[in-house]
Amino acid sequence: MFSAETLQGKHIVVTGGGSGLGLEMARGFLSVGASVSLIGRNRARLEQALKDLGGDGTRVLLHPCDVRSYEEVQNTFSSIVEHTGRVDGVVNNAAGNFYCASEDLTSNGFRTVVDIVLQGTFNWSQVFGSYLIEHSLPGSILNIVATYSHFGSAFVLPSACAKAGVHALTQTLGVEWAHHGIRVNAVAPGPFPTEGAWSRLIPDEKIEQRYKRLLPTRRFGEKSELANLAIFLLSDLSPYITGECIYIDGGEHLRGGSFNFLLEYFEPEDLKKMFRGLKSKSQAQK
Repeated sequence: MFSAETLQGKHIVVTGGGSGLGLEMARGFLSVGASVSLIGRNRARLEQALKDLGGDGTRVLLHPCDVRSYEEVQNTFSSIVEHTGRVDGVVNNAAGNFYCASEDLTSNGFRTVVDIVLQGTFNWSQVFGSYLIEHSLPGSILNIVATYSHFGSAFVLPSACAKAGVHALTQTLGVEWAHHGIRVNAVAPGPFPTEGAWSRLIPDEKIEQRYKRLLPTRRFGEKSELANLAIFLLSDLSPYITGECIYIDGGEHLRGGSFNFLLEYFEPEDLKKMFRGLKSKSQAQK
């Protein structure tokens, strides 16, 4: 579908690019000619990502940055432009998520996820968009939302609210910035197994198999499939697509897919025990 020059000469910023789907999308961008800046809070994770990509620091740049801080985003973006001379696209992929019954959710827990997902997406979109408008340059923003951002989902209230906000941001900027030559789109991935997030949300094989049976395709997504969609939306192959959200979930949302499926297999109190166990495990690993 793509040639080695599909994104030739373009520089793409990927937030949350040190692991998981962000890293896989960056790998895809590199394969079709782009250079990338990986954004993340953890320097060691970014350096490991550079090794995973086989990069030498010329086409893969590392920028530790907390997307929640507008000032840090401004400074990081300025540093990237100074080093590369251009930025053609931003992928807002940085996210946070955890299971919690909504009645047990703390204000801090809610704020933490919303600040990363929604505030972080605004920060990068606004800084990048303002730069493009000031210099009369075209560009593309790709936001990563979720299938449940349209319908909500039990047990992930902060993420559902934040992703819904990002979806609204996508549609709003898609209209407002179109005449500037700036395209703003989103993709809503279904289940794509990755290290880290997947183990926290799908903690054992039994739950994984039950989840898989709910999918019309009876399989989970391959990370390269998401990367291919991201390449297409950031490339000159899709100049007339903006303000759009594309599902890539094997039809999950058509069956009302989300973490609501847990209610079909567990009693609420048993779920709370499981969530507490996952939280303790996550804290022990830090």
